[in-house]
Amino acid sequence: MKNIKYIAIMALGLVACEPELDNSVEDPGFYSPGNANFSKFVSVGNSLTAGYADGTLYLAGQNNSFPNILAGQFAKAGGGIFTQPLVNDNVGGLLLNGVVSDLARNRVVLTESEFGIVGPASIAGTPTTEISNRLTGSFNNMGVPSVKSYEVAEAGFGALSNVNTFTAPAYYSRFASNDTSSILDDAMAQDPTFFTFWIGSNDVLLYALDGGAGVDQLGNMDPSTYGEEDLTDPTVFANHYTAALATMTAGGAKGIVCNLPSVTDIPYFTTVPYAPLDPTNPDFGPMIPTLNATYAQLNGAFAFLGVPERSIVFSTTGPSAVVIKDESLIDISASLTAVLVGGGLDVPTATVFGLLYGQVRQSNANDMLVLPSSEIIGQVNTDAIAYLTGLGLPAATAAQLAVNGVTYPLEDKWVLLPMEQTLVANAQSAYNATISALAAADDNILFIDMQGFLNQLNNGGISYDAGVVTSTYASGGGFSLDGIHPTARGYALIANIMIDEINNSFNATIPKVNPGYYPTVYIN
Repeated sequence: MKNIKYIAIMALGLVACEPELDNSVEDPGFYSPGNANFSKFVSVGNSLTAGYADGTLYLAGQNNSFPNILAGQFAKAGGGIFTQPLVNDNVGGLLLNGVVSDLARNRVVLTESEFGIVGPASIAGTPTTEISNRLTGSFNNMGVPSVKSYEVAEAGFGALSNVNTFTAPAYYSRFASNDTSSILDDAMAQDPTFFTFWIGSNDVLLYALDGGAGVDQLGNMDPSTYGEEDLTDPTVFANHYTAALATMTAGGAKGIVCNLPSVTDIPYFTTVPYAPLDPTNPDFGPMIPTLNATYAQLNGAFAFLGVPERSIVFSTTGPSAVVIKDESLIDISASLTAVLVGGGLDVPTATVFGLLYGQVRQSNANDMLVLPSSEIIGQVNTDAIAYLTGLGLPAATAAQLAVNGVTYPLEDKWVLLPMEQTLVANAQSAYNATISALAAADDNILFIDMQGFLNQLNNGGISYDAGVVTSTYASGGGFSLDGIHPTARGYALIANIMIDEINNSFNATIPKVNPGYYPTVYIN
């Protein structure tokens, strides 16, 4: 069966050109910093600060990062030079010792064919950004993709020698001041007068992105034992966040902190429907009678065991849900095998069915399929074939039972289950409580409600003079093609929200930018 496609990409309104930046020249003194001082602006954060978009860090994305947009407006009111650790090209991806690294990918674009817009897909080209060529000097944009709260002040976090072992982030390794420095050290070495601090998304996001395959570390106070995809304990988050913010304000700098938008409300989790299997699909539709007949005996066994809700049935008239493995279910593999044998199925086949379907069900509206699952649903899983033939099945039978989401249950990494969504929501709520409380306790720290920003994008969108930006994947204009990070236009909206708060709280008159001057997604 070929890949089952379901996402309709609308080309109307998509911007494929390079951005036209707001470079108007104003009379000196026309704008005022008010009670703030922008002479040395430093921005600390993760990929959202770095300008990450479309699945990678690339030159145009960095130039349209919200800190760079802010710095351009601050320059009209006494702001100083703002430097960024720029990559070399718009391809994205990285080289490590001259070899294309799997630490980063080429950027994603919409592709165009004779049938119209059919993307997204990775852009062709070879990266030219070499990780081991460490940049020199200091950088005002200290956004480091994938960094977590407890890693911001970690000494040696950017050691080049640790890149190969995945214990140092490639992007920070490329511009760290030395192998023993920390992100916070390098930021504070610049004596900032104003800062933005937006950290914490990865403490919950990396767990969610991989379908909750990591571990909830609630109660574990030792982050050195955490895996990359684990949920950070809220107390660990609070301790490290509080310490980092205290360091940033110790010299009298004013700044901005941002809370964390709900990760399960971004297009990465809201785009793929739980029932994507279309009976009109020529690769899937004709198989439905055979599939239902095959599952009939299994469904009978489910009913006998008192779990009829696990039955698997595909519709001939409407979309059907995919088959998933649900680790929250009791594993009935042994009982299922025994019932199938008792019903006349041969022992080898019954054993395989028991192993394969002892903890499965069809997805429902409470499940969230991650965006990359769209590329594998309906595809034959070659790893599954190897597993099933290893259990003694003939190759042809193994292939029939290895269709992702149809005969082979989608693995945990493709689905964020309700219990996992609850863990994500609880952790995020705790992190946000820490952030808002710290901001409320200091008049020199401005609080930006990024959860509210995402709610607006999800509920009607945000208007500007030329249109509306929403969170709809690809066509809404707010999110890039990775479904996680904003487009340049989305980053411009974020910058404007911050400028509004600065003007209101610090009696400043910083001009906002026109979001329409900034692109959304790119068409190749």
